[in-house]
Amino acid sequence: MPFPRWIAVSTLLVVAACVAPSNQENLASTAADGALESIPQLPHVPLCKATTAGHARCFAHVRTDASGKVVSNDSPQGFGPSDLQSAYLIPSGGAGKTVAIVDAFDDPNAETDLATYRTQFGLPPCTTANGCFHKVDQSGGTNYPQSDSDWGGEISLDLDMVSAICPACNILLVETSSDDLTDLGTGVNTAATLGATTISNSYGGAEDPSVPQTSQQFYHHDGVLVTASSGDGGFGVNFPASSQYVVGVGGTSLVQSAGTTRGWVEGAWNGAGSGCSQYIPKPTFQTDPGCARSPTSRPSPTRTPASPCSTRSAKADGSSSAGRASPRRSSPRRSP
Repeated sequence: MPFPRWIAVSTLLVVAACVAPSNQENLASTAADGALESIPQLPHVPLCKATTAGHARCFAHVRTDASGKVVSNDSPQGFGPSDLQSAYLIPSGGAGKTVAIVDAFDDPNAETDLATYRTQFGLPPCTTANGCFHKVDQSGGTNYPQSDSDWGGEISLDLDMVSAICPACNILLVETSSDDLTDLGTGVNTAATLGATTISNSYGGAEDPSVPQTSQQFYHHDGVLVTASSGDGGFGVNFPASSQYVVGVGGTSLVQSAGTTRGWVEGAWNGAGSGCSQYIPKPTFQTDPGCARSPTSRPSPTRTPASPCSTRSAKADGSSSAGRASPRRSSPRRSP
């Protein structure tokens, strides 16, 4: 049996989207921009492959060496839960709240990997047995779809980041039958029906004329925070991040900086998706002149995914690995 290894992954951390930057943080980031420039820029490739119209792909990236080989380590390398909680001043709490993760295909090792991560960082157990962890198919049952190791890596990343940000929260994993946007949207509706208070979507696809109807049908849930990754290809629009009912989440690079009041500085990543929807109307509460229709997230200055967070994933073929994710925060352009 392969020895568990830790690899390097970057993704959009949508569960932290409710953390809004303060003016002091923005000033600190500007003052310590040199600290961000000093972060080593390492090669990385997308974990999920490109898709066709009407489908989505996950936005996790895996770090590689110069030859394209995945970089692995014997122990976690990168930010852990205490780092993220310090960087974003995350308060304790969350007991009784449920964060849902919606992803395509099955990760048969999801609960096992989650247990490994939480044990590694001293977090309380979150299991099916104690009622903290719940895994369902897109209809809310247990007829899980076929496994997919690429989406499985995204699932493990998302579960670990929920654990890091809110160790006391319950976690609902909804696995959809495919990466079709209708299946993924069905999973979002199921998550809301099952009582999730936050629904995280680390995926996206190209817009088409059907997205206004898809947005209304699947992503409109009053009183529920629905987040979606804005993308990883720079300027360009991805759905569901462009939905008027979703908090679109862009990317940042995060680094410790002892010389600042906050103790951390960060800057936006130019790989984060941004732009204006071609089809979805602009909500009335958005008054900026930049987009005639619904915007996704703000344009970002030059940055690359270089702020890793530890996470673990065992592939469906039996090999074991784990990764690190870049912390991401939302653009403040939406109301939950």
